[in-house]
Amino acid sequence: METAEFIRILDREGQLLASAAEEASTDAKVPTCPEWAVRDLLRHTGSVHRWATAFVAQEQTAFRPFGDEPVLDGEELLAWFRAGHRRLVDTLGSAAPDLRCWHFLPAPSPLAFWARRQAHETAVHRFDAEAARGGAPEEFERDFAADGIDELLRGFHARDKSRVRSAEPRVLRVRASDTDGAVWTVRLTEEPPATERGEAGDADCEVSGPAARLYAALWNRLPYPRVSGDASVAALWREKSGVI
Repeated sequence: METAEFIRILDREGQLLASAAEEASTDAKVPTCPEWAVRDLLRHTGSVHRWATAFVAQEQTAFRPFGDEPVLDGEELLAWFRAGHRRLVDTLGSAAPDLRCWHFLPAPSPLAFWARRQAHETAVHRFDAEAARGGAPEEFERDFAADGIDELLRGFHARDKSRVRSAEPRVLRVRASDTDGAVWTVRLTEEPPATERGEAGDADCEVSGPAARLYAALWNRLPYPRVSGDASVAALWREKSGVI
C-alpha cells in the first residue's frame, strides 16, 4: 500500500473514531479494552497522535517519550482529539518524502512508517470506539487488514518487547482466506516470535479467516474466525500478545 493511501485511511478512521466516541459518551465502557472508558481511549489515541506528529513535524531523530495525557473530558476532550488527529493527517500529508526522523519498525522511509503505523493505530481504536457505542463495528478494508496483520506479526512482535514466548518451540500459521498470498508462519520460542511470509514447513496450529476478522482477532478485539490443530498455541497468542 502507498503512503498516500495510509494517510487517507488515517483521516477516515480518526473521524469515525471521534463520531463513535461522541455517540457513545466519554463515560461509556470499552468492551474490547475492559479497563478503559471512552475518555481513556480518546486520551490515549490523541496523545499517540501528538507524539507521532512531533517526530514528523519537528524532524526529531531520537526517541522521546509520550507526554502526559490531558485531564479533559466531554466535549472539550472530543475537540482536543479532533484537533490532534487533523494536525497529524495534515502533517503527514505535507511532509517531504525524504523526511528523516526517528521511527521504530523497518520501513521504506520514516514517512511511510508513520503513515502506516498511525493508520493502524487509529483503525484498531476506531473499532474500540464503535464497540463502546454499541452495534457491530464497521469492517476493516480487506487489503488494509492484511497489511495490518503483516505489521503486527513481522513488526510489533518481532521486537524484544513482545511477550509471546514459549518454552517449547511451537509454530503458528496465520492465513487470511480471502487475500492471495496472505499467509504467515510464526515460530514461537523463548525469543521474540520469528515470522516469515508463506507456508514454511509444518505448523502446530493454524488460525484463519477473512483478513478483516483475522486482523481484529490478532489484536484481541474479536474471537478467532477459525482455529485448527493445537488450540493451545492460539490461546498462547491471545494470552501473551496484548498491545494497547
